Amino acid sequence: MKDRWAGNGLVLGGFAALLLAGCASPGPMAKIGSGDIVADRQRLMKNTGANWQDIQNKFKAGNFEGMAVNAETLAINADHIPSLFPEGSLTDKSKAKPEIWQKRAEFDEAARNMETWSVRLRDAARKKDQAEVGAIMKDFGRQACGSCHTPFRVPPPARS
Repeated sequence: MKDRWAGNGLVLGGFAALLLAGCASPGPMAKIGSGDIVADRQRLMKNTGANWQDIQNKFKAGNFEGMAVNAETLAINADHIPSLFPEGSLTDKSKAKPEIWQKRAEFDEAARNMETWSVRLRDAARKKDQAEVGAIMKDFGRQACGSCHTPFRVPPPARS
């Protein structure tokens, strides 16, 4: 009788190992993005701009909790920026300058800088530290966004 239970345990143990191996094996990779890298990065940048606008509105309203959520999104977006600019993705649809690939380390550092500023803003907003949030807000556009847009993005046409 003992041998029978031992055999069943062995079968069940083997089945469990097989099940775990099957669950741990990577399945088909989920598609991320549209397949058009320029459209994907433009979508991310529009999302970033919308979050920044929302942060400004929430700052005026004193909604620090909401600002923290938007700032976290900016940090996540910043983390993804370098991967959206692979070599050879400069097209006529893009506002990217060739300097991105000529000075790649500086471009990647600008994205990390945006992430750092976003995390600082998120943390200050979570603490509801109005003075610190205000100081970060004052310089965020120039320091976080501008550190990349100025050297690496074609400026928009002048408004008439």
